[in-house]
Amino acid sequence: MTQSERSTKHSLARPDPVGFWQAFSFWLKLGFISFGGPAGQIAIMHQELVERRRWLSEHRFLHALNYCMLLPGPEAQQLAIYIGWLMHRTWGGIVAGALFVLPSLLILIALSWVYVAFGDVTWVAGVFYGIKPAVTAIVLQAAHRIGSRALKNNLLWALAGLSFLAIFMLHVPFPAIVATAALIGFFGGRIAPDTFKTGGGHGKSDKSYGPALIDDDTPRTEHTRFRWPRLILIAGVGIILWAVPMAVLTVQFGWNHALTQMGWFFTKAALLTFGGAYAVLPYVYQGAVEHYHWLLPQQMIDGLALGETTPGPLIMVVTFVGFVGGWSQTLFGPECTFWAGAVAATLVTYFTFLPSFIFILAGGPLIESTHGNLKFTGPLTAITAAVVGVILNLALFFGWHVFWPQGFSGQFDAIATLVCLFALLALFRYKIGVISVITTSGGLGLLLAFVKPWLIQQGFII
Repeated sequence: MTQSERSTKHSLARPDPVGFWQAFSFWLKLGFISFGGPAGQIAIMHQELVERRRWLSEHRFLHALNYCMLLPGPEAQQLAIYIGWLMHRTWGGIVAGALFVLPSLLILIALSWVYVAFGDVTWVAGVFYGIKPAVTAIVLQAAHRIGSRALKNNLLWALAGLSFLAIFMLHVPFPAIVATAALIGFFGGRIAPDTFKTGGGHGKSDKSYGPALIDDDTPRTEHTRFRWPRLILIAGVGIILWAVPMAVLTVQFGWNHALTQMGWFFTKAALLTFGGAYAVLPYVYQGAVEHYHWLLPQQMIDGLALGETTPGPLIMVVTFVGFVGGWSQTLFGPECTFWAGAVAATLVTYFTFLPSFIFILAGGPLIESTHGNLKFTGPLTAITAAVVGVILNLALFFGWHVFWPQGFSGQFDAIATLVCLFALLALFRYKIGVISVITTSGGLGLLLAFVKPWLIQQGFII
C-alpha cells in the first residue's frame, strides 16, 4: 500500500452498517444492469461495493472471487451470493443470488415468446439473420480470449487440440472430456507443477479505497464460522430442494417426460460449467439439439444472441432453451404453449442455478476460516485448456449452420460471411463491445430483409 493510499484510508470514516433492505435494493438494481458477461458483472460489483460504497475491502472481495472461480457455475452470480451471505447471513445470500438472475429470467421469457410467436415475421427474421453471423464471431473471440489466458505452454496447447479433435471428430461427450482433462491435470500438477500453473487467476492486491464495513481486520461474525452441523444442514436442504421437485416431476409426468428430463439434464449441466458459460454450451447443444431435439441448431444460435444482449449470466441461455423446448413440445396442450414454455424456462433456470447457492452457503464458512489466497489447481488448469478446444468446435458448428444454412450441399451464404467478418474486425481490431456488435448486426439484417427482395428482382442476387 502506498503512502497516499494509507493517508486516504485513515482520513475516511468507516461506512455505516448496511441494512437488509438497503442491500436488497442494490442487488435488485444489479440484476437489471449486469451486462457485459462475468468480467463486466464482476467489474460493476467491484466498483460499487469496494470502491464507491466500501461494503468490503479489496482483499475480502478477491478472496471471495478466487473461491468462486474454482467452482462450476457462473462466478459473478456466486460472488453476489457470497457477499450477500457475508453481510446478511443465509437470506442475504439467497436474495443476492436470486435477484442477480430474476430480471434476466423474466426478460428472456418475454423475448423467447416474441421469438417463437413472431419469428416468421419479416423484420424479426431479418434481425436474427444479421445476429447469427455476429454470434459466430463472438464465440470465436471467446475461444481466443480464454485461449490466450489459459494456454501458457505446449502441453496445454496440445490438450486443447486433443479436446477439439475428441469432440469434433470422435463426438466424445463433453463430460468425458472434462473428466479426462481433470485427471491429466491432477497427475500432471504433481509430476510437473510448473507446467500446470495458471496465469488467469485473481491474485493479491494492495489497493485500498478507505476503511470498509467488512475490512481485512474486521472480527468474524458468528455465521461465518465453520461448523460441521451447519454444513450437513445446508447440504441436506440442498439435496431436498433438488430431490423433491425431481420426485414430483417423475411421479406426475414420468421419468421420460420432457420436464423431468430437463430437470435432470440441466442439473448435470450446472455441475460442468468450469471455464464459464461458453464451456458448457457445447454440452447443452449436444443434449438439447442432438439428443432431445428440444430446439433446432439455428434456434440455439439465436438463443445465445438473446443471452448476450440481456442482463445476467450468459448461462441464462438455458432459459431460452427451456422456453423453446416447452413451447415446441406443447407440454400442456396446443392452447397453453406460452405457459408450457414459461414453466419449462423457470424449471431449467431453477435446476441450473440451485448448485451455486449450495456451494456458496455450504463452503463460505470454510473459506472464511482462512484469508490466504486460493490458487487454481492442476485439474482446473487442464479443464480450462480443454475448454478452449471445445469452444472452437462450437464456433465451427455455428459457422456451418450460418454459412451453409441448407447444409454443405446447399448454397453458400456470402452475405452472412461478410457480416461475420465485419463482426470479427469490430471485436478484434476495434475492441467494440459485444452488445454494440450484436445490435449493429441485427440492424444490418433488418435492412437486408427489406432490401434483399429488391436485389433479387434486379438480378443482383440469384
